[in-house]
Amino acid sequence: MESALSTAVVRAEHIAEHVLFPTATEIDLGTAELAPRLDVLAKGGFYGLAGPVDAGGLGLDLDSACRVIELFSGACLTTTLVWMQNNATVLALSYGDNAHARDRWLARLCSGEQRSGIALSGARLGANRVRAQRTSDGYLLHGSVDWVTGWGLIDLLRVAAIDEGGRVVSALVDTPAVPSVVATPLEMEAVARSRTVRLTFDGHFVPDDRVLAVRSVAGPVEPDIWTTRVNTALRLGLAARAVALAEDKVQRDQIEDLRVRSRSADVAAVRDAGVAAVDLALRASGCLFVAGGSRSMLAGSTAGRLAREALFLSVFGSSPAGRTENTRLWRGQKKC
Repeated sequence: MESALSTAVVRAEHIAEHVLFPTATEIDLGTAELAPRLDVLAKGGFYGLAGPVDAGGLGLDLDSACRVIELFSGACLTTTLVWMQNNATVLALSYGDNAHARDRWLARLCSGEQRSGIALSGARLGANRVRAQRTSDGYLLHGSVDWVTGWGLIDLLRVAAIDEGGRVVSALVDTPAVPSVVATPLEMEAVARSRTVRLTFDGHFVPDDRVLAVRSVAGPVEPDIWTTRVNTALRLGLAARAVALAEDKVQRDQIEDLRVRSRSADVAAVRDAGVAAVDLALRASGCLFVAGGSRSMLAGSTAGRLAREALFLSVFGSSPAGRTENTRLWRGQKKC
């Protein structure tokens, strides 16, 4: 098993350095297509990153999975964000109770034959923007959700909605061009080519066999260790790339320290490591930007792209507590 894990990480490093990073600027500018890069990840088995081996997945443990995410994030954040949505659905199917859905889709999602996105924020308490209306044989979805990434590059979407009883309904739906689902592109300051949209459901029907779970939620859902570590890995990857380009030995040592801190079992400790990684990415990309002089002001500047992506990651996937820590850090009220 150790050999298999190591082989997957080595393969990821090769793809990151020889496929993703050399074309990251073109992806950012929109002069290269994203789909062929996603196909490379599928061919390498990475759509099944944490999926079970018996379904064609790599079966990587959390440490190895985060290392792969870090490598890809530091190479091309846009590609990484679109790709990693699929792994969230793979995990939901792998450990969920719907055996029919697992048998129907898990192997296809692990192989990349089919690819999934997620639309989960519409079910957060306090928002309730996507409602699930019960019918005799399924649900009708109503409402809107922002930040659906990869639209047009995915075949399935894992949606979370709130039913009449306040429970969270999680379902897997197709992504067809139908009147009951309207996608409005979002203009992004960073990762602008990630095909991120606002989705509006107008009575879109989801049959019962597509429902993955119906769960009661007693209060706000706290970030789990898996999600927190994945989001921190994204930040570490970007920071490591900026530091490597800046060629600063002190900052390289800081990256290694943050990697150690990110492996903690404590959610708050991992979150703090991610906050520090974003700060490091901003400082390193800022050094690159200044060192590049007037060239850094041009579209296609790697330093400029990394700085924009670092700001993006300071908000992406963050909790209110994480954003508070970011603000304190940048006001000089807290040290890394």
